[in-house]
Amino acid sequence: MRDTRRTRIVLAVLLLTAFTFITLDARGGEGSIMDRFRESASSILGPIERAAAAVVNPVSDFIDGLTSINSNADTIAQLEAENAELRRQQLTSDLNQARLDELDKLLHVASLSDYQIVPAQVIAVASESGYARSVTVDAGTRDGIRRDMTVLNGDGLVGRVISVGPTTATILLITDPSFSVGARLAASGEIGAVTGNGGEPLGLELFNAQAVVEAGNVVVTLGSENDKPFVPGIPIGEVTDVISTPGALTRQAEVEPYANLTSLNLVGIVIQAPRKAPRQPLVAPSPSPSATTSPDTSASPSTSPGASPSASPSP
Repeated sequence: MRDTRRTRIVLAVLLLTAFTFITLDARGGEGSIMDRFRESASSILGPIERAAAAVVNPVSDFIDGLTSINSNADTIAQLEAENAELRRQQLTSDLNQARLDELDKLLHVASLSDYQIVPAQVIAVASESGYARSVTVDAGTRDGIRRDMTVLNGDGLVGRVISVGPTTATILLITDPSFSVGARLAASGEIGAVTGNGGEPLGLELFNAQAVVEAGNVVVTLGSENDKPFVPGIPIGEVTDVISTPGALTRQAEVEPYANLTSLNLVGIVIQAPRKAPRQPLVAPSPSPSATTSPDTSASPSTSPGASPSASPSP
């Protein structure tokens, strides 16, 4: 009971004091005693408030930081994951674009001569026994791949298939020292062989020692019997240097391959060559009508098989 009465008395005194201060402040206007009181209180309490804030604010910020550590860590982890995903998408986009460009070039080369090809991705550098330079691709017998098939890319000849499994195949590259392919000069038709040297350039041996060959001449595949292992007409490279070999029975030169074998990605394996091979004729042209008739050309298409040539020379 006493406590309640004392509380009421204190409350009444506080209310009265507050009312008195409000009345004095309202009647005093500017320059009132309350203004001077507030200024004095501000000059005394201001430094104390600033000092207290200097102590309390860092502590408060530290406590707030502790409470937000988990949230910040989650945000950082999310941003790092998003950044990694963006980098992956960029790399994937560049790789896919490069593959599309290679596929477009490959299909263009194949369409020029109606080759039927199976695209394959290079997936490993092979270590086939006895061969120094070979790669593995992700196509095999299930895709119609067999041994001794021609392999090319959008630039030119890459090699040939030397072994094959259900889902993979091993390609012997044209730079392997054991590699050899029949070749011809595209312009003159001179024939010979291109061999690997373990690197670049390749070696070219023309069978005609008097053959005219110059730097910049294009070399293509000659072709093999039944198109195995090489179909005809595949670009191999360009002559970069002619080797002088006086008295030799053949002509020697060096060839820079068109295919970049150090960055192989997408290749095409020829599973069927065109019916009409893109070869240049190997025989001399027929003599003109004004030329002297020979024993082999005097017979007309209407001559019977047993008839004698009309212009047969005497023994």
